[in-house]
Amino acid sequence: MQPSREIDQLLTIMAALRDPVTGCPWDVVQTFETIKPYTLEEAYEVADAIERDDMDDLCEELGDLLLQVVFHARMAEEAGAFAFGDVVHAVTAKMIRRHPHVFARSEADTPDAVKAQWDRIKAEEKADRRERRARRGLPDTAKGFLDGVTRAQPALMEALKLQQQAAKVGFDWSEPAPILDKIEEEVAELRAALAEGRQEAVAEELGDLIFALVNIGRHVGAEPEMALRGTNAKFRRRFRHIETELSAAGETLEQATLERMEALWQDAKAIERSLIS
Repeated sequence: MQPSREIDQLLTIMAALRDPVTGCPWDVVQTFETIKPYTLEEAYEVADAIERDDMDDLCEELGDLLLQVVFHARMAEEAGAFAFGDVVHAVTAKMIRRHPHVFARSEADTPDAVKAQWDRIKAEEKADRRERRARRGLPDTAKGFLDGVTRAQPALMEALKLQQQAAKVGFDWSEPAPILDKIEEEVAELRAALAEGRQEAVAEELGDLIFALVNIGRHVGAEPEMALRGTNAKFRRRFRHIETELSAAGETLEQATLERMEALWQDAKAIERSLIS
């Protein structure tokens, strides 16, 4: 299949949907801000399909994510900012530029060397972008060492990226043990805030605790977002077991006591462990 023809058709469809006279009433009124939540949702659905190893769903979800790119590009074109072709050109040029070991001569022949090369080229690109913004009279958007870590991402991912960036200059724990001590310290501070009834302090200490948990995940090689998604899936399975068992006994979730549900939760845990062993 020739992908260019399919892309052209998709771009034509999006242009028709956004036509102010004959287009779809819903699509016409959308903005970057209103579409942004759908873009994030589609990215997570791609990740979910990958985790489930469902290739049919992955194909569909990648299409939905591509539609989001086309949607944003169409709105940008309408605003006279850029078009879909500019998006493709920019990422194509970037991939060639950041892979000189593939498309040109380079000494990078190991994963670590490629990563270092990538970071160096990326830093050069950011410096060039700042110069272009300065020439256009736009404010400098990257004044600090951590400013290269975008805020436009899930908080767990942002925390991970901030820690990784700080680690590049040595601001990092050398091993997991001290981080566990830090986690215990944050738990104690959260307990104190709860005991004092200070709601703002509770939120702050909870954030500190989560940040420390992200740090231990990074050090032990457990990506926090994926670890939490795994726990979410586990919670779904076990809660479904509670629901199923209650239904088989003629009971409902609303009627069941906490003690009854906790007992069934422990049953679900035992069943999972028996399947593993």
